[in-house]
Amino acid sequence: MTLRLQSASCYCLRDVSKLSPPPRINVRSFYIFSDFPSTSINMEDYTDLVPGLPEEIALECITRMHYGVHDAASHVCQRWRRMLECRDFYYHRKRSGFTRKCACFVQSLPVVADSSKPENQFNLGLTVFEPVSEIWARLDSVPKYPNGLPMFCQLGGSEGKLVLMGGWDRESWAPMRDVFVYDFSTRRWTGGVDMPSNRSFFAVGACDGKVYVAGGHDEGKNALKSAWVYDIAADKWTMLAPMSEERDECEGVFVGSEFWVVSGYETESQGRFKSTADVLETTTGTWRRVESVWGIGRCPRACFTVGQNGSFDCRGDSDTTIQVGACVVDLGDRTIITGSSYPGGPQTFIVAEIDEQGESSKPVKVNAPDEFSGFVQSGCFVEI
Repeated sequence: MTLRLQSASCYCLRDVSKLSPPPRINVRSFYIFSDFPSTSINMEDYTDLVPGLPEEIALECITRMHYGVHDAASHVCQRWRRMLECRDFYYHRKRSGFTRKCACFVQSLPVVADSSKPENQFNLGLTVFEPVSEIWARLDSVPKYPNGLPMFCQLGGSEGKLVLMGGWDRESWAPMRDVFVYDFSTRRWTGGVDMPSNRSFFAVGACDGKVYVAGGHDEGKNALKSAWVYDIAADKWTMLAPMSEERDECEGVFVGSEFWVVSGYETESQGRFKSTADVLETTTGTWRRVESVWGIGRCPRACFTVGQNGSFDCRGDSDTTIQVGACVVDLGDRTIITGSSYPGGPQTFIVAEIDEQGESSKPVKVNAPDEFSGFVQSGCFVEI
């Protein structure tokens, strides 16, 4: 199914009669008094969520809504809008099992027939794929980039929000420090505080409303060992302690509360990828170095996942039809692998489910609509 996230009428709810109800909560205090100052409350805040229904049942109905209708639903009344945009409501939906695990891709857009661009140039956009429902969607353009995203921009997703940062200007190839946040509940982009410094090809990980970046290289091609964390709600960057060593073209992943920065190389050893990792314990802000977690000399960018027993696997080799530009997005209960069989070839999408023991099922090919068959530069997981 192909959708643009614009029309509430495009979505239908599954049979909710077979699903267990969410935990009982104090509805009124949940979305009125927890996060909003009393000065912002008006009489509309005290109207029924759904006239004629008890509050708990009305809340359950709204909890079960697909995220694609949240923007339309937010225009029903102030109470609905405030609740749908509330962080507590996001976690209530997550605990109740009604969030959707999606992959977001930076993907080349279809070429316009009368485009004045040279054949070897392409524009990048953002694609969202929900594998359970096989829904494909294209996000609205970032207002600053109406003609396509910067090359090599990075993504991070947390708490129903997508953070886009960095990349290279498509005309000058200069590194950029821009940060933009997309809220799936409102379908709007907002500008964030710029990244503290120029960096490219850095590791990214997101957890609990924060996006962590580490390593990469600066505008002088010097590998970096510095790290920062971006608080999405506060729109604030905070410097972290540096890693044990420089790591350019490293890859980041969260394992529990730990941010793993895997492999990479130093300035003087370009292309000679390390086998080590630096691991940040986010609760204490301290790093530790771990040996022999990745193959020496092998680039980890966009192709590895956490395998059984906590080991790192290169899932880009899991299908012989993917030979070029492998990109892997781990959704927890399944893995999405993309790539093509030859340079410039159509993109292949493969989904492999993961059981409770961490074992992967036989990968299944997913047929993407033509408008979503372009090259995937990078991707991330976001739970909406």
